[in-house]
Amino acid sequence: MATTTTTATASLTTLSPAGVGKRFVLSSPPLSFSSHRLTAGLRHRHRGGAASRTARRRAASASPVVATIAVGDKLPDATLSYFDPSDGELKTVTVAELTAGKKAILFAVPGAFTPTCSQKHLPGFVEKAGELKAKGVETVACVSVNDAFVMKAWKEALGLGEDVTLLSDGNLELTRALGVEMDLSDKPVGLGVRSRRYALLAEDGVVKVLNLEDGGAFTTSSAEEMLKVLG
Repeated sequence: MATTTTTATASLTTLSPAGVGKRFVLSSPPLSFSSHRLTAGLRHRHRGGAASRTARRRAASASPVVATIAVGDKLPDATLSYFDPSDGELKTVTVAELTAGKKAILFAVPGAFTPTCSQKHLPGFVEKAGELKAKGVETVACVSVNDAFVMKAWKEALGLGEDVTLLSDGNLELTRALGVEMDLSDKPVGLGVRSRRYALLAEDGVVKVLNLEDGGAFTTSSAEEMLKVLG
């Protein structure tokens, strides 16, 4: 994953509820991540031979994928950032502003510019954005633990429009509040702590559907799955 250093001056403002309807579209390439979830204040380091590693993998595959958020819960009111395409300024928006009084889909990817994210996950929501909106969804947003400058560069590299809003959770505020963080710092690509892949449907800020993947797997968090639950 390439690292881009960008020098820019931007005024940080807060998006008012009236201005929250803007859409940003992005996509990325496919990656499959094997990760372990961070637990509150604890990280377990695994050592041992091949037999113990195999046993751990089997135990992990048998464990359910869990998060602190669940269907029926109110979404935490985290703050996310993005570049407004109308004026090029760096701005912020809260989850409450994105979801209050409407149907909204938030989906997360492990990283901008990564394979599955760029080639499948995000493009799928871009392609199906019109169908989702026809089902009453007013907000479709992609969240990633990348800074807003990287997210902007990702969008531009893919030549995307405004059907999907691309949001930065660079401080992991939303990711940690949802309990979906994963530690990839032991992987050679050096991604550090990222978000598990997921897609959720919220109505007036309340989670109605939560499709949480195991790490970076891509099986149930697609736009097609969201369309199925919307009927």
